[in-house]
Amino acid sequence: MLEHWSLSNRIGSKLTTDARIAQIAAGQWGVVSTADLLACGLTHREIHVRVKRGGLHRLHQGVYAVGYPNVCLEGWWLAAVKACGDRAVLSHFSAACLWGLLRWDGRRVDVTAPGKHVRETIRTHRSDAIEVVIHRGIPVTPRLRTIVDLARTEDEPTVKRALRQARFSERELALLPRTGKVGAIVNLSAAPTASHPEDHVLDLILLAGFEHPEVNRTQITAGKRTIPDLRWPAQRLIVEVDSREWHSDPLAQRDDAERQAGLEAEGWRVLRVTLAQAKQNPQVTLARLRAAGAPSSVARSAA
Repeated sequence: MLEHWSLSNRIGSKLTTDARIAQIAAGQWGVVSTADLLACGLTHREIHVRVKRGGLHRLHQGVYAVGYPNVCLEGWWLAAVKACGDRAVLSHFSAACLWGLLRWDGRRVDVTAPGKHVRETIRTHRSDAIEVVIHRGIPVTPRLRTIVDLARTEDEPTVKRALRQARFSERELALLPRTGKVGAIVNLSAAPTASHPEDHVLDLILLAGFEHPEVNRTQITAGKRTIPDLRWPAQRLIVEVDSREWHSDPLAQRDDAERQAGLEAEGWRVLRVTLAQAKQNPQVTLARLRAAGAPSSVARSAA
């Protein structure tokens, strides 16, 4: 499990020490640990000299950037993991970002490790039950464990965004707890929404007793590939959840109008809902859905 920590065994002995260091760093997002440097043949004194001369840049105690201090985000994540010991893993919010489930916001890096590790610039979590996989060259908690850990430290909207973005299979969902934040989300819906506004509107629809719509399913309209946010095929009804982030610029608005025209030409009814409308006037939004023919889950179960 720990072979990834040092690549020196893969590097020919004919390389110079600095070339070995550079090659190791190239496979580790530009960062190396003291153990990596010692394995390349440096002494502690030689490491100190290279730090003073600017060849190594200290990121954490015992962890350095090679050549220049501005490593990429993955480099910072790996550096934080290396700073917490051989069995440490990226976890919680940071792990969710590495998996592509959340967007990084610049906070302290989350690392889980056995034993106590105090690092002012790292948010450390203690656990003796370490689960680890290697993703993009970084030791990280598996996606299911990441969601469970995330529920211990983050609010429900954040956990929901990550869980729905994960697109877990039914088999994977069955392994998640059915209690607490995770259970509440899974029991309502783990459908693969694409944004927080979609999360809110989908929850509003389901809690009001409507049938679960299809979520982000690809369809061909007027010969073009489209992905409606929410749809009920039998009713030829689509709900598009508009947000400032994706629908505010003129080009996006033009594309939305063209796509809606194509859908309407094929007999679809398209309701556009904003997050503000769903939050401030939920009853109006639900009334629009009823008027448009959104099916009731009760009606379907009775049928």
